[in-house]
Amino acid sequence: MEPLENLLQQIRACRICEEHLALGPRPVLRASATAKLLIVGQAPGTKVHASGKPWDDQSGKRLRHWLGLEPEVFYDESKVAIVPMGFCYPGKGKSGDLPPRPECAQHWHQALLGLLPNIELTLLVGKYAQDYFLGAKAKANLTQTVANWYAYLPEYMPMPHPSPRNQFWVKHNPWFEQDAIPVLREQVKQLLS
Repeated sequence: MEPLENLLQQIRACRICEEHLALGPRPVLRASATAKLLIVGQAPGTKVHASGKPWDDQSGKRLRHWLGLEPEVFYDESKVAIVPMGFCYPGKGKSGDLPPRPECAQHWHQALLGLLPNIELTLLVGKYAQDYFLGAKAKANLTQTVANWYAYLPEYMPMPHPSPRNQFWVKHNPWFEQDAIPVLREQVKQLLS
């Protein structure tokens, strides 16, 4: 068995934080050593937990629209790797889902990302991914980080979460869809063609 396949099998069998997961463990991710685009989101929601398919919800529909990708390309793991900060649904909080469990990134990310040698662009969807990947280069908040998206290219593209809950953010920051999305679509098109 190839090292990446072996690692993915281990991750999908992971039970490290089982006691903290209201719906139990169900790690959801996709990766291939040939992928050129990496999408790092937060953690699966309840719909994704149920289906086992990443971004299989309204957030995913908006993300695919932002990227200009049809589902068959978006879900082609030979081109697109999807590795969230937390692999399992973390549970419900006061105002939405809980943050991704930290155990996934601590235990699995370094080894997993090391087996994805062809990644040319990493989409950092939401503050958790931005803080993890950008570290001290992240700005004080998500809006400031995303507003400086061009400074992180060609390696990273920070983005807001495409959740319908973020409709307020998108409306109040029209520059994101006007300025950043066309550049992102062009980058993705060139990368995956």
